[in-house]
Amino acid sequence: MSLKVLFTRISGNTKTGLIPVSTSVKNTCPDACPLKKGGCYAAGGHVNIHWLRLSKGLTGIDWKDFLKQITHLPRGQLWRHNQAGDLPGENNAIDCESLASLVKANKGRKGFTYTHKPVLPEQADKETIDTNVKAIADANKGGFVINLSANSLAHADRLKALGIGPVVTLLPATQTKNTFTEQGHKVVICPATYREGVSCASCKLCSVGARSVIVGFPAHGMSVKKANAIALA
Repeated sequence: MSLKVLFTRISGNTKTGLIPVSTSVKNTCPDACPLKKGGCYAAGGHVNIHWLRLSKGLTGIDWKDFLKQITHLPRGQLWRHNQAGDLPGENNAIDCESLASLVKANKGRKGFTYTHKPVLPEQADKETIDTNVKAIADANKGGFVINLSANSLAHADRLKALGIGPVVTLLPATQTKNTFTEQGHKVVICPATYREGVSCASCKLCSVGARSVIVGFPAHGMSVKKANAIALA
């Protein structure tokens, strides 16, 4: 698979903080993600400018060079894969070989990311679902934290039940306090969304694979109305 990645050694994104971050091309985003049709925070503003250039092949490095960059990070370094984009693999599919190589490169480091790649039966064909579920489970077991991204509290319960990785969820824009899913799982709102001076670099909650709580992200960004409608569906 030919995949270009934008890698920034020290991010200027206030939400992530001063840690390394990457961005993957747009065709890694799955059709299974409803935000792909509107509501994605990354599809607007400063991040989208760089995302578009990367996706057009105007910038970025190839996958092998990206892996080298990761292996050169200090041991114990926190870093975020994909401030935009998804796991390697076009559309709904995960490129298992490329993901496995990233898990290997991350050994000794604290890489984390989020994915909307389909893992539930109704989202894609059985072969794709089975492959994705195994790839995500193996990555989390290997120390590369992949958060399963839910579109609502009900969706979060279903992803949590899979037991293959930690879960995050989209919340209505008006949600300002921690809450619980119908199955009783606690949802903690991302501190960076409401508290000044907090970022991925200081919070680190999403980088903890073995956690019981679900992290919630209230709908935000330039397409907040569309994102909000998805969270409420």
